[in-house]
Amino acid sequence: MAGPPRVIEGQGSLIDKPVLLTKEGFDKLQAELEELRTVRRPETAERIKYAKDFGDLSENAEYEAAKNEQGMLEGRILTVENMIRNAVIIEQGHHAGVVQVGSTVDVKDEFGVQAFTIVGPAEVDVSSGRISMESPVGKALLGRGIGDKVDVQSPGGVRQLKVVAVH
Repeated sequence: MAGPPRVIEGQGSLIDKPVLLTKEGFDKLQAELEELRTVRRPETAERIKYAKDFGDLSENAEYEAAKNEQGMLEGRILTVENMIRNAVIIEQGHHAGVVQVGSTVDVKDEFGVQAFTIVGPAEVDVSSGRISMESPVGKALLGRGIGDKVDVQSPGGVRQLKVVAVH
């Protein structure tokens, strides 16, 4: 790994195309890279070795599948290594009451109250309420404070959201 990640407040800068991550997201990437290198890579190499034992490689579907898996695995390893190398850790909680990357925001609309955590694109998990700072909702909420109302374009039309809490 290329040293510790840079730490910034807020949205970051454009140094080496930064990958904005929470500390939790950075730790998950490191764990994923470790598993890819120490578990998945040896398993794939073993599958290739096993498939070679079947003889003629030109018509060996198991060998082709294992080689394809190896290519995808190596691509993911390179991607994760690059993300870690360019990681910028988002510091949370420095601008109390103002939505920034890393903030958890409670918003109210006609359907009730929802909580969103604003994260960089690499950590998006909509099912867990982690939305990208680049999404329409994320963009609309950045820089807003408690009581602010924002209009967001959605597939169903314009939605109005009111910020009720920022954590």
